[in-house]
Amino acid sequence: MGYSVEVCKKLGEKIRSAKLFRPMHIERYDDNTELEYNIVDVDTAVRAKIKVLILRFVGGGFAGQVYQVKLLKIESDNCSIETLKEGGIYAVKILIPPSGFSLFFRNLLYAIGFQGPFQLQSNPIAARSGALWQKFIRRAAKIKFGDERSVTNIYATFVDNRLGSCGEISEWIEGRTWRLEVDERLDVRRKWFKGKPVDPQKLGSPEYRSKYQFMHQFVDLLHEVGAHEFARQYEWSTWKSQPNCLKRKDTEASPETGLVAVDFRAGLALLPFLPMSPGDFKLIFQGLFRGSLVQFDRGDVGKLEAYISHHPDEFQGMEHQLEELKESEDVYRASIPDVTHNHIKLLYSRKLWSTILKSAVTGWKVKNLIDEQFEQKLHGSIFCTILFWIIGIVPFLGHFIRRFWGQENYRKHYLNILTSGNYLWRAIRVKATEYALSWYRAGRVDEKKALQISERVWPIIYHLPLSLLPIGLHKFFTDKQYAQSRLNFIFVRPFRLYFNAHLREEWLREMVAEGKKKHILTDEDSETILSQIKETFIQKYLKSLAVHVLTVPVTQIVSVLIAAIYIMTHPELPRHEAYAIGFGIIALFQVVPISPGSLARGLYVLYLVIKERNFKDYNIAVFLAFFKYIGYLAFPIQMT
Repeated sequence: MGYSVEVCKKLGEKIRSAKLFRPMHIERYDDNTELEYNIVDVDTAVRAKIKVLILRFVGGGFAGQVYQVKLLKIESDNCSIETLKEGGIYAVKILIPPSGFSLFFRNLLYAIGFQGPFQLQSNPIAARSGALWQKFIRRAAKIKFGDERSVTNIYATFVDNRLGSCGEISEWIEGRTWRLEVDERLDVRRKWFKGKPVDPQKLGSPEYRSKYQFMHQFVDLLHEVGAHEFARQYEWSTWKSQPNCLKRKDTEASPETGLVAVDFRAGLALLPFLPMSPGDFKLIFQGLFRGSLVQFDRGDVGKLEAYISHHPDEFQGMEHQLEELKESEDVYRASIPDVTHNHIKLLYSRKLWSTILKSAVTGWKVKNLIDEQFEQKLHGSIFCTILFWIIGIVPFLGHFIRRFWGQENYRKHYLNILTSGNYLWRAIRVKATEYALSWYRAGRVDEKKALQISERVWPIIYHLPLSLLPIGLHKFFTDKQYAQSRLNFIFVRPFRLYFNAHLREEWLREMVAEGKKKHILTDEDSETILSQIKETFIQKYLKSLAVHVLTVPVTQIVSVLIAAIYIMTHPELPRHEAYAIGFGIIALFQVVPISPGSLARGLYVLYLVIKERNFKDYNIAVFLAFFKYIGYLAFPIQMT
């Protein structure tokens, strides 16, 4: 975490002290924040009230944001929840991304696929259904692997009224992803992949192989129990599912044990025309054969029931959970139009549309678009519900009208903006401070600039459009010291590396230390490399590598210069046409295999070959250096 929680609290206090009628906009929580939730136990459906302390923000993606929390207090009117203990450490996942772009992109894909809002965030029944599926998968994992701890336990679901999302409380796993392992016998591992007999003593990468086997077996299990689309979270071939499986830290002594599946909430819907990984092509075809054109988290309850009937003893006591899952699935799947599954039912089923509208109203309340009083009004009026839905289709203005109509505090807020100059100024300062807080957490501005924006407001005029750029570019254009450091790194440091042998050696030592830290290098390899650091050709290759680094910006500079010269020397062309050709020139330089930068690298190596009359020691680099992108690896490969 690269920011101060104290600064965030200071900015938050400024927002609250303005005393606006509308609530403070929150993207995520900081450490040491206390939260209260009304929860529903997954095992027993018992309701309770809990208070938790956030210990740390773990991370966030398209599916939501994860926290490590400590349970401070639990209260229940009827009976206790045995799975949750005061003082215990748990994981809380709130099903809304901390990033605005991630939220927009996730919701866009889901809306295209299912023609409705993202249900796991807005529909408590959908969140409940996913939690129940996880319970059954956990019990099935005990049959498959002999230990239900191979699937993380889930305890309760809730609604977070501040962030406007459903959430869940799960077991906290003290674990890690697999370590990188040096493996010099890839040929043996390739035979192992194909099922050929190999000498176990020659096989490397034990953690990698164990995880590979576990995840493939787990995918098979998910298909056996009918959780077909949950299996997408663990498909090895997607190249992004591996972090969903952790290794418990208390099993460090054994590479083969301690693996646990931790994530069962998909983030992005898989559209048939938008595969986002190699494995998605296979998944799309498998889904089509099952009748799922769009894939997300649909399961086959009938297949689950058949699996349970073959293992009645192992699922004893879960009968009521199975009935709840059936009911939840029916409501969840009927809460969105989803033309790929509901088909012509959308044309005649009053029950389907009744469920869609009722779930929409519930979702608007969860996402804080309406207050409780307006929620009751919508539940009693189909006309108002449909009108409210239609208004939401209108970009920007629709959101404003919905807030004004659906929430009393926002009506007061907007009316006071129009009638009170003092309130208008406070509202502007609060909005600027909320932006500053968000940018500070993201690393776009430092502490000084965040506080400056909250005090003066006017810097937001240039920060706001720049916030659309990547973080590095935003900082480059607004932080002089950061810009100087980046320019120094790009343009000055390569010259220093070329002329300073000591600096080059430190550079190599840093790379070796990083390699050891990431387990890319063994201790023995590291010692071998460092022992050769004074060797003549190592020094020469390092110097040449510095030249390669120096040529990194050459292509960009040349392409922009040529585009600018073309635009300036063709005043007769319409400006839009001239600029289009200019951008085309820049784009062309990005795709050609040989560029000005790669030519510079190649000619430098060729110069060394001619000058030293030595082809043998440059026989790899002299050819690779001329090609774009791979040319940067010419001397590292030559060194190897």
